[in-house]
Amino acid sequence: MDTIFDDLSRALTAPRVDALRPFRAIALDLAAKLLMGVAIGLGVGIGMAIAG
Repeated sequence: MDTIFDDLSRALTAPRVDALRPFRAIALDLAAKLLMGVAIGLGVGIGMAIAG
């Protein structure tokens, strides 16, 4: 019985392999670039509307 609990505790504390980590990083990077582009575009548009 003790070996079962030892195996369970080892399995729970083992590091997990995340196969989707590279895709998440790429998606987060693209989302950040898109959001930054929209923010810059809105800032330029509003600035031109105020100036012009």
